[in-house]
Amino acid sequence: MTDTHAKAEILARALPFIRKYHGKTMVIKYGGNAMTDPALQAAFAQDVVLLKLVGINPVVVHGGGPQIENALQRLGKTGAFIQGMRVTDAETMGVVEWVLAGQVQQEIVGLINQAGGKAVGLTGRDGGLIRAKKLKMLDQADASVEHDIGQVGDIVSVDPMVVRTLQDDAFIPVISPLGFGENNESYNINADVVAAKLATVLQAEKLLMLTNIRGVLNKSGELLTDLTARQIDAMVEDGTISGGMLPKISGALDAAKSGVKAVHIIDGRVAHVLLLEILSDQAFGTMIRSS
Repeated sequence: MTDTHAKAEILARALPFIRKYHGKTMVIKYGGNAMTDPALQAAFAQDVVLLKLVGINPVVVHGGGPQIENALQRLGKTGAFIQGMRVTDAETMGVVEWVLAGQVQQEIVGLINQAGGKAVGLTGRDGGLIRAKKLKMLDQADASVEHDIGQVGDIVSVDPMVVRTLQDDAFIPVISPLGFGENNESYNINADVVAAKLATVLQAEKLLMLTNIRGVLNKSGELLTDLTARQIDAMVEDGTISGGMLPKISGALDAAKSGVKAVHIIDGRVAHVLLLEILSDQAFGTMIRSS
């Protein structure tokens, strides 16, 4: 088979998936190496544009942990985390807003536009998208202990109207995980939590979370391709799932229980992993099921 015929065969195999997902919304949590490696950045932007062009509606929610950490270090501040969440005092909040909405978001918008798409950047303030309140974080070992982690937000409500309006006009929304409170105060919200909540509200076909690992691994380092709520609870209890993976898994499970048909935790270090996951029958990473 010639190279040209091989390419045609690949496109033909993608056809059933294009037909299946045409008109459907897919929320993509974009983070990890995929955000910092230039080749992976370009591949991600191309994937998102191609999905839009074949009639699928991608919505991008991005993180920015390493970029925030670099900015804080330049200011002489050291980032602190409690149970996987960044402690966010007022000064840190200013840095978070600048890095996420000013730097990271605009880079992603530019990459998608460069690849031929029409991306628009949003924060939780735009169109009243994400209303939030101060997160009350209880200690995992002792529920009577509450940790104060500053301006870290818990989502109160999501109004998806601005996202739906942009989708209908052929735009690709790129959302920074920043919310606002009843007194117009800013909140830093975990991007995995925002992506999961948005996928639920938009009744997304899929929630895809790009990470720096192959997916959820067991204690032997083996990939678990399919997980249920009961299995996840057991893995949290025995410590297999901990740290920064906790909010990711929790959000994925909530989305699966709330009607998102499939939640996938996939390896963002693989070029074009979005196309491989969505437009082929080969499983990449871990799929979360509600039961």
